[in-house]
Amino acid sequence: MNTPLAAAEAERIGAKAALFAPPEPVLADGRCDLLGLTREEIAALLIGLGEDERSARLRARQLWHWIYHQGVTDFARMTTISRPMQARLAEAFVVGRPEAVADRLSEDGTRKWLFRFRDGQEAETVYIPDPDEPRGAVCLSSQVGCTLSCRFCHTGTQRLVRNLGAAEIIGQFMAARDAYGEWPSPKGEAPRLLSNIVLMGMGEPLYNYDNVAKAMRIAMDAEGIALSRRRITLSTSGVVPMMDRCGAELGVNLAVSLHAVTDELRDILVPLNRKYPIAELMAACRRYPGASNARRITFEYVMLKGVNDSPAEARALVRLIRGIPAKVNLIPFNPWPGSPYETSTASAIRAFAAIVNDAGYAAPVRSPRGRDILAACGQLRTESRRQRPRDPPQRPAAAG
Repeated sequence: MNTPLAAAEAERIGAKAALFAPPEPVLADGRCDLLGLTREEIAALLIGLGEDERSARLRARQLWHWIYHQGVTDFARMTTISRPMQARLAEAFVVGRPEAVADRLSEDGTRKWLFRFRDGQEAETVYIPDPDEPRGAVCLSSQVGCTLSCRFCHTGTQRLVRNLGAAEIIGQFMAARDAYGEWPSPKGEAPRLLSNIVLMGMGEPLYNYDNVAKAMRIAMDAEGIALSRRRITLSTSGVVPMMDRCGAELGVNLAVSLHAVTDELRDILVPLNRKYPIAELMAACRRYPGASNARRITFEYVMLKGVNDSPAEARALVRLIRGIPAKVNLIPFNPWPGSPYETSTASAIRAFAAIVNDAGYAAPVRSPRGRDILAACGQLRTESRRQRPRDPPQRPAAAG
């Protein structure tokens, strides 16, 4: 709802995000990283090198093709650009990637990377193959750490360090493509292993909306990576003012981390609920553009033994989402060291799913993936921490 109050709240969220801004895309040697920049920003840099405006726009389109369609990071391999210009570009710019300091493969095919960024901070990224199809989703992080402190989530035990920049967000997907050799980008809907993006990794994407939106526009650009918005899902814990903006500007699929059907319990499990209670969250879901039977909103519901898994709560969930084109992903709780909860029993999950299914909503039970490498839902965490003014420089340890 675009009211003055909602606009003011969205502005406040944007101002707070600036306090956790990512570093500038400039290396120690003065070169600028082109990854994550728009065509217009690239063209402006080229004008700074002495190119006229028309030539700069043409060159920016060439670079865009090589960076986002071909996945090339070496200017010398950009064969449509003259060798003298290749050399000039290499002197002024780089095309970066996050550094993979850990790369672990689960017994079920799930793969997790620990990526280190230029300032030494780290985030985790997971590739989740579809067990029934030759494709899968890359789960991207949007922040280093998280500010939400959801009680069942391992990432929530790590305080927010900073937001990831657009280059660092899209760079996770591109580095995963590097690892699987999936360049150039396919034309049309040709099947690929890395066929989907889910913004379900570390952090709350809507608390870093500008960088997330910039990265996803790059992912959807028809002259580059060219992912359909139907292949991108953004998961939020319910930042209501930004949900409206996300729907209007990006129109990607929406997933909502619900996990409880009463404000009393959700206040505990998802503390953000104290600011945006369930009634406001459901109203935002009903407003979300494009929601239909073909593009249902996904409600994520982690199953916690004796906490939120009763038949009464299943019936309350059905009442809560009535009238919303929706499906419910039931997620068996994935334990992590020191977690205060247990996974619901298989019989409790089946009974819960049956009630939701009988009401006409799909309620698949998500098979835990990558548990053996702590890559499953709610298990991501790194050792990065926010630097205080007197902290010495640190080199974070690799996470498991």
